[in-house]
Amino acid sequence: MPDPVEQIVGRAVPLNRSDVDTDQIIPSDWLKRVERTGFGAGLFSEWRESSDFVLNRPEYQGDDVRVLVAGPNFGTGSSREHAPWALEDYGFEAIISARFADIFRNNCLKIGLVPVELPQGVVDRIMAAVEDDPQVEIVVDVVDRRVAVPALDLDEPFALDDFHHHRLVNGLDDIALTLQQADEIAAYETGRAAWLPVVT
Repeated sequence: MPDPVEQIVGRAVPLNRSDVDTDQIIPSDWLKRVERTGFGAGLFSEWRESSDFVLNRPEYQGDDVRVLVAGPNFGTGSSREHAPWALEDYGFEAIISARFADIFRNNCLKIGLVPVELPQGVVDRIMAAVEDDPQVEIVVDVVDRRVAVPALDLDEPFALDDFHHHRLVNGLDDIALTLQQADEIAAYETGRAAWLPVVT
């Protein structure tokens, strides 16, 4: 079950590329793993072979790096859940982009990784600031559905529907959401005819 997410405060990595697909996020060689953990080592593994790749740069490393600022159309391609798993396992807690692929966005929300969609002009400002100064701090306030970058005097709202807001703030996955209805499910099952199949 994911931890509750109320506010994320940290530095960011600027991935200034558009149309990054899930095969680029986590190449297919890494899909042979049977565990859900350990995918962080494979995050952008083909691009990380280049010493110039932004994740290899020392100024964008550290425990306080929690946000990825990406170009538009992030997470396109296949629906592999391993892509959000890899981003989360690496240490990212939020991704900022002007647009996400729908399935990728939903997969992020299921595990507590916050996809923050902002207008392209706002993303461009944040991207430029992080590229100029890797120490720039970003605040993703999930409770109030806002993103702040104090260095830019920027404070912008982002869209997050009530269902996913409730899910993130309370740390609920699909199983936990279902178990919230455990009493009603048990009552329903008790009233079913004995010859019908039951949930056990």
